[in-house]
Amino acid sequence: QVYMMESGGGLVQAGGSLRLSCAVSVSFFSFNTMGWYRQAPGKQRELVALIRSGGSTNYADSVKGRFTISIDNAKNTMSLQMNSLKPEDTGVYYCNGNQLVESESRDYWGQGTQVTVSS
Repeated sequence: QVYMMESGGGLVQAGGSLRLSCAVSVSFFSFNTMGWYRQAPGKQRELVALIRSGGSTNYADSVKGRFTISIDNAKNTMSLQMNSLKPEDTGVYYCNGNQLVESESRDYWGQGTQVTVSS
């Protein structure tokens, strides 16, 4: 079974930094992609950062140059380093893992962690 659990959220002032972690119950090699999403109040969930099995990454334009996604294979942990935080970064952050099993796409989610950036 696949379990994912985020940690590291909290309250921070604008310009500050936070590091989110996602502990995963299975090896990252079982995933096609892994990523971080966020959902602000009243808005749809959006992709923040994505890392593919080959190591390439994608970032939302709004976080490019400020956020960095990384994976520690030895610890089965994915992280999101967030610097120069802005109030608009506020939201619930979710980690996601996507598997392709016999051409079927499966998504797994953590329960989310709240990030609040004060102005």
